[in-house]
Amino acid sequence: MSKLEITTPTDRELVVTRAFSAPRDLVFDCLGKAELVRRWLLGPPGWTLPVCEIDFRVGGRFRYVWRNADGRDMSMGGEFVAIAAPTRIVHEEMFDDDWTGGRTRVTTDLAESGGKTTMIMTILYASQEARDGARASGMADGMEYGYANLDALLGELV
Repeated sequence: MSKLEITTPTDRELVVTRAFSAPRDLVFDCLGKAELVRRWLLGPPGWTLPVCEIDFRVGGRFRYVWRNADGRDMSMGGEFVAIAAPTRIVHEEMFDDDWTGGRTRVTTDLAESGGKTTMIMTILYASQEARDGARASGMADGMEYGYANLDALLGELV
């Protein structure tokens, strides 16, 4: 399993890089199809994803609600801005409890080499404070739990 790497190329961006041992087409499907997303986008142990709605088309909307074992919810939604299968997905998102300082724009690029796919996700925040707050929130740990689940799912599907 490959751990994610996070860099801060500008004062408002985080770039998340993660490699997967699977072809790009399959990784792309796992990012856009609700029946696959609900199997891996779970975060740390104790969290579930009771709401996973995805209208995967430009202008389509999505909605996720995660629930912790203690009954606490974390929810977000957004809209797909651009989709270029199987190389790029651009969407805007916002958490219901706006802890990221407004809408963020997320550009996910997928590159395949030798049957492995590298995902480069660029997250553009409304401000440097929002970016720094997101980075300090422990988001990297939550993302890596989800991506470890994605690794396992990809292993089943390959």
